[in-house]
Amino acid sequence: MPCDDDVVQPAADDPHTRTALEGYRAGALRWLVGGAIAVVLAVLLGAVAVSLADDRGRPVPLAGLVVVALTVGGACAVAAGLGALARATRWRRALSAVPWQRGLLRIAGPAIVAFEPEGYDEWDPDDEPVRLRLVSTSVWRTRQVQALDGGEVRAAPVGGGQWVLTAEGLPTLFGARTARRPR
Repeated sequence: MPCDDDVVQPAADDPHTRTALEGYRAGALRWLVGGAIAVVLAVLLGAVAVSLADDRGRPVPLAGLVVVALTVGGACAVAAGLGALARATRWRRALSAVPWQRGLLRIAGPAIVAFEPEGYDEWDPDDEPVRLRLVSTSVWRTRQVQALDGGEVRAAPVGGGQWVLTAEGLPTLFGARTARRPR
């Protein structure tokens, strides 16, 4: 008869995971709202520039360039925010079904890491670490993961060759995909 200690807790039930997911989601909302604000500012600036050009009889210098930059940058930020929100929702659903695996993180390159789950035996030729490539293109997020080299992390597969990583004290989650084995 199994005791309560044998019950495996889904990763999403962990308070740290809930906090990290909310941190990730908050970042996504910042991107989304910031992008929307940039697009609204572009529309308003465009309207003011057209009005001033009508009154003065000549165009406002650089107004068109600023409007285009705000529109393109805002649209990209909105897309990034929507993508991150979708990822946070997918991760929350996946983490409700799987437990965290504890292990060590080894850095193998700028965005390549190896996760060695508990029980990993480096001397066993049949035992291999999980090789992952970070999904983030942000330099600061990549450096944050690189700082964990040799440290204990928690990882969980979230489907389709994708994994989520976190560690104690980190306010967010990091996405990664399984990487091909180097030849």
